[in-house]
Amino acid sequence: MTSTLPPLVQAFSGAIGSASANTLTYPLDLATTRLQLYPAEKAKTSGGLRGAFRILLKATRRNGLQSLYNGLATDTGATLLSNFFYFYFYAFLRYLSTRRKLSLVPKAGQPSRPHKPSLGEEILLGFVAGVASRAVSTPLNIITTRLQLETDSDEDEVSEASQDVTTIVNRIYREQGLAGFWRGFKTTLLLCINPALTLGLFQLFRRLVARTNGGHEPNPRQAFLGAAVANSLATSLMYPLILAKTRLHATSATSLSQVLRDAYAGRSRSSLPTTATRASVGGLYQGLEMQIVKGFLSQGVTFLVKGRIEELIVWVYTRQ
Repeated sequence: MTSTLPPLVQAFSGAIGSASANTLTYPLDLATTRLQLYPAEKAKTSGGLRGAFRILLKATRRNGLQSLYNGLATDTGATLLSNFFYFYFYAFLRYLSTRRKLSLVPKAGQPSRPHKPSLGEEILLGFVAGVASRAVSTPLNIITTRLQLETDSDEDEVSEASQDVTTIVNRIYREQGLAGFWRGFKTTLLLCINPALTLGLFQLFRRLVARTNGGHEPNPRQAFLGAAVANSLATSLMYPLILAKTRLHATSATSLSQVLRDAYAGRSRSSLPTTATRASVGGLYQGLEMQIVKGFLSQGVTFLVKGRIEELIVWVYTRQ
């Protein structure tokens, strides 16, 4: 990320990059959501990458290609809002942090070099920015999750009315009131560590590349790979919370601890009773493979597009 550009430029480029990645990888997101909500027994036999492929294939055969994009509009809206505010708040807080550190350096004597936040500072700044951005986007995330489950791949018939956004909004409000649009927000707050850790690791990657490349920024291929690997590492560490957030948004569970206990015990809170299974840590990582694949592609594309937009803006500015 070109951290010297104004926060508004970084917010715009980050939002466009995220929306582009979201559109490209949305069918993978839909498959991941359904895998995360599978009963434990079904996940053992129909999970993983093959299970995701079967979900997408069956949905296409029964309802056409458009069924792979149920909820895309609301999810893209959530992505634009969340990432615009995230990158804006992050860049602004990073700018304030840099200015504060520079003001502490005596002006007399040797000239001061620009302050570069440590990895811990990067993660803290990213976390604060994440909390602010998720507060805005959580309602749209919940609506998207509901839309993704409306055309379940195991159903023979799909009601067109059930896929309407207004119907979903009215249903959430009728069942839970306004608080229903921020259901599971405590878990979402914890998950703000995930993008913060991703961004912190990516900044570390940028510095390593700059040291070995004469101070130059990563090229497009390096930016894609660095962002993708950073996201994969962060996702693997935080995945039980990612799984819990999805289930809180889509099921009758009422607390984070309840969801994690159910996942560990192999219990599902779907409307259908499920066969009891033996408790296993693996239950906390149900759907991890698809989450990593989706995140690898999505985060890589986000930073790739973001970097190119920023370079274009700089080029246009210098040509004037």
